[in-house]
Amino acid sequence: MRILCGVLGLFLAFASSAYALEVESPPVLAPQKQQGQAASLSAQFLTRFGYRPVPLDDALSAKIMNRYIKSLDPDRMMFLQADIDTFMTNSTKIDDAIKREDLRIPFSIFNVYEERVVGRMQYARSLLKQNFDFSAQESYAVLRDEAPWPQSEAEIDDLWRKRVKGDWLRLKLAGKTDAAIRDTLDKRYQNSLERAFKYKSEDVFQSFMDAYTTSVDPHTDYFGARAAAEFDISMKLSLVGIGAVLQERDDYTTIRELVPGGPAQLSGKLSVGDRITGVGQGKDGPVKEVVGTRLDEIVQLIRGKKGSVVRLDILPADAGPDGGHRLISLTRDKISLEKQAAKKIILPVKEGTVTRRIGVITLPAFYEDFEARRKGDPDYRSASRDVAKLLGELKQDGVDGVMIDLRDNGGGSLTEAIELTGLFVGKGPVVQQRGANGKVEVESDDLPKPAWTGPVGVLINRGSASASEIFAAAIQDYGRGVIVGEPSFGKGTVQTVVNLDKAAYNSKPKFGELKLTIAQFFRVDGGTTQLRGVTPDISLPSLSDPKTFGEASYDNALPWTQIKPARYVPSGNLTALLPKLQSLHDNRVQNDQDFQRFVEDIAQLKAQREKGVVSLNLTERRNEMAAQAARLKERAQTNGGVDLGGDDGLQADERSLSAEIAMENARKNAKDVLLNETAAILADAAGLQEGMQ
Repeated sequence: MRILCGVLGLFLAFASSAYALEVESPPVLAPQKQQGQAASLSAQFLTRFGYRPVPLDDALSAKIMNRYIKSLDPDRMMFLQADIDTFMTNSTKIDDAIKREDLRIPFSIFNVYEERVVGRMQYARSLLKQNFDFSAQESYAVLRDEAPWPQSEAEIDDLWRKRVKGDWLRLKLAGKTDAAIRDTLDKRYQNSLERAFKYKSEDVFQSFMDAYTTSVDPHTDYFGARAAAEFDISMKLSLVGIGAVLQERDDYTTIRELVPGGPAQLSGKLSVGDRITGVGQGKDGPVKEVVGTRLDEIVQLIRGKKGSVVRLDILPADAGPDGGHRLISLTRDKISLEKQAAKKIILPVKEGTVTRRIGVITLPAFYEDFEARRKGDPDYRSASRDVAKLLGELKQDGVDGVMIDLRDNGGGSLTEAIELTGLFVGKGPVVQQRGANGKVEVESDDLPKPAWTGPVGVLINRGSASASEIFAAAIQDYGRGVIVGEPSFGKGTVQTVVNLDKAAYNSKPKFGELKLTIAQFFRVDGGTTQLRGVTPDISLPSLSDPKTFGEASYDNALPWTQIKPARYVPSGNLTALLPKLQSLHDNRVQNDQDFQRFVEDIAQLKAQREKGVVSLNLTERRNEMAAQAARLKERAQTNGGVDLGGDDGLQADERSLSAEIAMENARKNAKDVLLNETAAILADAAGLQEGMQ
């Protein structure tokens, strides 16, 4: 059984493409028999085996309906009130329909949604033929998730007029000509329109099941067969393919990045920016044209068994649409997704005449190759194994302290959280689990002694969830290290993945997998991280909005509670040092220009967030832009010469690939003031601990 306590992002996502479709109405999608069966089977598990079973009744049916509609139209810019009224006549019938394996209700709603998308995009494109008056005093609400549904065609037309006007104004402020703006926006809206023609039955089913599962519990999920495969890849950090990150740009699937050591990079036959126009299987199989095909489908064609051959029809990056193609052959191999693996750097922290070296280990996820471990592979990949190796290297480097950066680490394997904790505290309890039957089990690590006994710091933010919170809480409860950052996500529940096909004794996958909440975890001190998260010892400024991000933002989250503490012996006690660490931190950041500018940025971001509207007046926006440009220029002068730039009005796939990569590199190279300050706090702790010895 795979026990999970977090959600990892999928490795590849698909975006829009821009090939022309001369179709007036999108295809009518209908449910497949196996989807109704999968929904019914999922309901049996959810109502009987969950940590907090929720009956599939009229009340839950209404919640599912509301979440489903919100997932399709979160900004209330597609449906009219009349559409909603029609949908709601079935709001208490979904429960019975699922039990009957009948999914016509969600599919009928989705088909209306497709029609509305096509209609709205056609209207948006028609608006580009006119000129806009930017001297008028108008504003556009960017936060419409709680706004009333539009009552009439005239009202929704006006909303879209303002939206298109806002898109135009952003590009105008970025210096684009009217002709260029028309071309950019026409292509953008055409892309959105064409996406409606690419939806498939499995997309509708996935959206509906997402609405169902998250109505039961915020962290219960359904994975269709394809999504389940992507989830497994993200957990094991490996896949079999050619080692290329792909992206949809205009008509083509484009090489976004070559994975070092992968077949594509080693062959020397592919470059960033090359476009894939066809895919063939084997040494002599037919080449299938893939221009305009969904990215996720192309990815499936390129992946395959290790040692097998895939042939790609390539249009080189520097060639025009009518340029010469070349056909290349690549042998698939196992690819390690190193970007998502643990990494280390050493930061020197100078204080007076003393320079302390802080080793920083960044851990994006608690990954584990479940299958390789189960098979007894001695070289299976896992987060704790990788961190143990890095700790050994940092020991040899003679660092004065080790910081674990868990920012935006959404969790992963519970086993890995326990074993990672053991690297710093040795043998002992790490976390307590309470199952649906009320029984409490203590999960412990059995490592005889810690791999690192020196000073420890943990950097967390609102995106640090689940397994990250188990680790940070244990380090805090054991008095083993200082926790720095902002309160974490607050996910204190444990999930397991149920293979529905195995449950139904299917020989071939068709039902997918269900990620089911089965337990709640508690700290060794008896408290839970549920809802409240881990409170840092030293707080840093927060970029996130707790109203929209974090466990507390869910309307059906479990409440905070506590149980008896586990029997554990603290490794140390940092309580006495915290006032001094806080004082040193306060004095340092008061005189740190980069840190103070970061605080100003956050204040401005929060002000914009609370405002919720943008002006459509050219003069007002130019004044705002001038003030912002002055701030960015000033900040760039103290940011290693990196100008982070302003708003160019473009979406990611509308920029040139080189410009997009340059922007990404600029962000990577920008000063990380929170990381630097956390290293300084840990250096302070190391100095104070030296004085106590």
